[in-house]
Amino acid sequence: MKAKVKELLIDRAAKYNDPVWFEEDPIAFPRKLALEGAPLQDVEVAAVFAALFAWGRRAMIVRDCNTLMEEMCWKPYDYVMTGDWRDEDASVHRTVKWSDVARICRSLREWYRWHDSLESLSPDEMRVTVYGQKSDPKAANKKINMLRRWMVRRDGIVDLGLWQNTDPADLIVPLDVHVHAQARELGLTRRNPKDLRTALEITDAFREIWPEDPLMGDFALFGYGVDNA
Repeated sequence: MKAKVKELLIDRAAKYNDPVWFEEDPIAFPRKLALEGAPLQDVEVAAVFAALFAWGRRAMIVRDCNTLMEEMCWKPYDYVMTGDWRDEDASVHRTVKWSDVARICRSLREWYRWHDSLESLSPDEMRVTVYGQKSDPKAANKKINMLRRWMVRRDGIVDLGLWQNTDPADLIVPLDVHVHAQARELGLTRRNPKDLRTALEITDAFREIWPEDPLMGDFALFGYGVDNA
């Protein structure tokens, strides 16, 4: 990695790993519950849906996350476990319907009947068990790796650090179109596919700077995107 790129990443990460940049962001919903001392399961369920909704304009994401949390009376775990879910074809966020929310709630209720937390699920297992998608070992799983960042990183600034049995060093960057474009521009990857291999390559580049906490680099790319918008 070029020294200039390394310096830029360190600078952006330090600046943008700050709650002020994430007040209008999907993480605000599980973060609010965590700061209020809500049970772990409440935070996890909020994170599952905030991550699911995390595509499109931030204002729309926040609006629709708030609509869902209001429907759940800000007690998402209780809502899941009651089995009384809003289940209709109307949209709640872009192409996500209330029936999709109900389906995920059903999966979560089944999981929580036998487990206290989602932490033991690998990204691919979460993809299948929670979100109801087909297994895909090559998938970048952006929303799931973002959820894992929220729950695992424990510097106490933006992320929540509630999953204590997962090593932050093992996290994978949440790879989407914007992250991919920024990483290519900075020379962190040359690959075109937005798949797991590319996500791992970018994460490995971050490990050159933050070997024990590579997803500090996620804040660096976020900041690079803001500064170059």
